[in-house]
Amino acid sequence: MAIGSGLGAQLGIAAETTYGTFVAPAKFIEFTKESLALKKTTAQSAGIAAGRLMALSSRRVVTRREVGGSLDLEVTNKGMGLLLQSLMGTTVTPVQGGAGPAYTQTHTLASVAGKSLTIQKGVPLTSGTVTDKTFVGCKITSGEFSCGVGEMLTASFEIDGRDCDEGQTLAAASYANMSPFHFGQMALKAGSYSSETALDGVRKVSVKIERPQDVERFYANQSALKKEPIENDQVKVTGNLETDYVGTTLDDLHTSDGATSLVWEFVGPNIATTYFETFRITLPAVRFDEGPPVVDGFGVVKPSFNFTALYDGTNPVKVEYISTDATL
Repeated sequence: MAIGSGLGAQLGIAAETTYGTFVAPAKFIEFTKESLALKKTTAQSAGIAAGRLMALSSRRVVTRREVGGSLDLEVTNKGMGLLLQSLMGTTVTPVQGGAGPAYTQTHTLASVAGKSLTIQKGVPLTSGTVTDKTFVGCKITSGEFSCGVGEMLTASFEIDGRDCDEGQTLAAASYANMSPFHFGQMALKAGSYSSETALDGVRKVSVKIERPQDVERFYANQSALKKEPIENDQVKVTGNLETDYVGTTLDDLHTSDGATSLVWEFVGPNIATTYFETFRITLPAVRFDEGPPVVDGFGVVKPSFNFTALYDGTNPVKVEYISTDATL
């Protein structure tokens, strides 16, 4: 029996072969918060019958079902591959570094067609019995990463799903020995692509990747369920830098509306030879929308720069992940 509180909860994921078709989870995520839930649309008959003062229970129907919510977690040195693949779209096979056991995953922007997940949630009753809620056809519509002074690197994923199936067997959770990336490992670099240099004075960074999709594909012959969402807008990548005003590099870029490449990375312990645990986001062309420094008191001036990442015409936005995971 599990503990009858959130301490006994679990969350497992698996890549689906066919959108909305259950695959038993084999990877288990250590999460901090989630809000995944079935959303149903109902309709109630309004038929008039002489003397009837209330609507009939038997005349209420469910006209559509879907899933929505978010998943928050710490970004760790293992187990992130499936979530990154579902966000970025590229089908990734980890590449072994040297003789191993280091493996590099390079996630570049691509279509997310066919990239869906089964997410199985175990929710404990107070008795310790863990109930199963399995969400199929889960598509990641956005992912936001953030880390500031004294913090761990965190991620928040917005999820759209096809249906909730409570008839599956709850998988037995097992966890790898994972460590979180954190501020002590963080670096931010700017400059020409592939020649970026360290930026001083950066206190916090956040990057959000949005994958707009038509999630309203409800048709006849679908039993009140949606078909796989289709991308219906360009990818949006935005972010924010919280800084102390130690130099004018970012301020000058804001003034000129010039572009710079940004590399945000976390480098952890050595895995083997020249390979280290790594989480890295590369944005080849960033332009700053707002954030000129203002003086609002006696303290250190602390501008906050909002930016938009764009395509430089050659190099893609990418997320690189080096871990001991030989598979996603």
